[in-house]
Amino acid sequence: MNALYKDAAWQKSMQLKLDFNGMMKQFVGEHGLDPDELNKNKEMYDAAAASMAAKRAQMKWRELPYNQAEVVGRIKKLASKINKEYEAFVVLGIGGSALGPIAVQQALSHLRYNDLPKEKRGGPRFYVEDNIDPERMASLLDVIDVEKTIFNVITKSGGTSETMSQLLYITRLLKDKLGDGWTKHVIATTDEHKGNLIKIAKANGLETFFVPDGVGGRFSELCPVGLIAAAVCGIDIEELLEGAKYMDTLCSAAEPGKNPAYMAAALEVMAMQKGCNVGVIMPYADSLKYIADWYAQLWAESLGKKTDNSGNIVHTGQTPVKALGVTDQHSQVQLYTEGPFDKVITFIAVDRYRNDVTIPHSFDDIADVAFLSGHSFNELIKSEQLATEYAVTRSGHMNKTITLPEVNPFTIGELLCMFELQTAFAGELLNINAFDQPGVEEGKNATYAMLGKRGYDEKRAELKAAPAKMSEYIV
Repeated sequence: MNALYKDAAWQKSMQLKLDFNGMMKQFVGEHGLDPDELNKNKEMYDAAAASMAAKRAQMKWRELPYNQAEVVGRIKKLASKINKEYEAFVVLGIGGSALGPIAVQQALSHLRYNDLPKEKRGGPRFYVEDNIDPERMASLLDVIDVEKTIFNVITKSGGTSETMSQLLYITRLLKDKLGDGWTKHVIATTDEHKGNLIKIAKANGLETFFVPDGVGGRFSELCPVGLIAAAVCGIDIEELLEGAKYMDTLCSAAEPGKNPAYMAAALEVMAMQKGCNVGVIMPYADSLKYIADWYAQLWAESLGKKTDNSGNIVHTGQTPVKALGVTDQHSQVQLYTEGPFDKVITFIAVDRYRNDVTIPHSFDDIADVAFLSGHSFNELIKSEQLATEYAVTRSGHMNKTITLPEVNPFTIGELLCMFELQTAFAGELLNINAFDQPGVEEGKNATYAMLGKRGYDEKRAELKAAPAKMSEYIV
């Protein structure tokens, strides 16, 4: 564990940087932003910042780095127990209940964590089941022994159909094998007061953790939703929270020019107003690959809204697209350099990787290969990131770069907090509610009706009355 994460000088050395030169007309030409646009929007930015400050008490996720000392202690104690008694740890959840744990595990654990022997892993094998594909559940049971596995079922509402169906399936298996002992193999993470999962947890005496009021699923990684999985895998959750706290402090300034999250939001919203309806997130590190997945839900579900706060039909939002450097230089970058000017590309760079790999001499007689020898993978990936940034800029497509000094719990805490604040501030600029998801609820309600859930008769009737599909449109 890192003993320096509370040292002010070390924290400053780990500060993320946002470089948005590639967004500006001076660098990308006619499709870029004019500096005067930033200045003339000052009144709007001031109003959005004031609204963020006024609503802070409602944004409970912003307090997570400050108010969880007791629960962190509980989580660390539980993680130690799990590491001694179980061979596998499985998250049953979907959306924010799954994407956050996956992203942080990928970022901060060994990239081949589950393939390591236990003495090198330092924790049980880790799985997240975030889909209900029947083949997937069957395949999980081929690689775990349920009698040596603990399951963390996560649903804030306590009634998410996908998650509860998984719970029904797993508890039946556990009951058949272990009888009343099944309860030692299930942890419930849910709302403290409402929903079916808390009823089940109380009735059966399950180990239970709570998702705080005011913390929605996509903003929940820094509460027990994500902290339990991280701690079980040996990640320093106190350092993770300290990084988030540091970024929250950095982002206390109202002026975007002094606030990286607000500036990133302002740039994206201005780009959207110029027709950039696609936002590409492209990390240059395998460790950050699933940060892009987590961000995609955060950005899409928060900003994709039909109406604004005044009830006007706006159909706003920006489609997030995931890419991975350098992998997707060979699949997507052709589009980003020569395609339409409807995108903003956000690169995530890393200054210092956790390993150094030198490229040895082997074929010195072949000049087009030999030039690589003596360099390192570290130099190569950094050069490719800078070269792609240059190519995109030169082609006149807007882009910006977030740079992490290194990937560690502190900088990941910073990055998660920055993206959450960026999203909330963008919601204010767009005059929408960034914290609801009515479009998701519509799909859920239709599913409930199809499966015969009580109270959905009206929705069932609506579905039955829908126009029948026409055979001539099926090939």
